[in-house]
This record gives sequence, C-alpha cells and structure tokens, in this order.
Amino acid sequence: MVTVKILGTGCPNCRKLEALAKEAAEEAGIEAVFQKVDDINQIISYGIFMTPGLVINETVHSSGKIPSKEQIKEWLLKESQS
Repeated sequence: MVTVKILGTGCPNCRKLEALAKEAAEEAGIEAVFQKVDDINQIISYGIFMTPGLVINETVHSSGKIPSKEQIKEWLLKESQS
C-alpha cells in the first residue's frame, strides 16, 4: 500500500494533481491511500514552498508544478517496491 499526499490549499492545480495521481495509481494497478494536506505549516515541514506538492510514502517527488501522469506512475511503482 502506497500513501500519497497532495500538498496544497485546494487550488485548481492541487485538484488537478490529485486527479492525475489517482488515475496514475489506478492505471498502474497500485493500491494507494490519498490524503490532502492543506495546513500551511505541515506543507512547509516537507520543505515545499510552492504548491501543489506530491509526497509518496513521505518522500517529496514534486512541488510547484504538475508532473505528467507517466512520471507519477514511475514514482508510484518505485515507491510500491520499496
């Protein structure tokens, strides 16, 4: 099971990243739990100063941009094997 956290305050890009990550997990056949983190202090604790942020199994994989679905799949597959 992979834990995916979407860091952001609910902006359109945060919602888009969440949708992409869910699609990527489904397409890759990876069981994942999704959490939204909108508390600014928690977001900053990950070292992220620009949202949206993507954290998989407590590892920051992106911030300030929306990665491609293929890139998210790669990260999910890598983290699911750890």
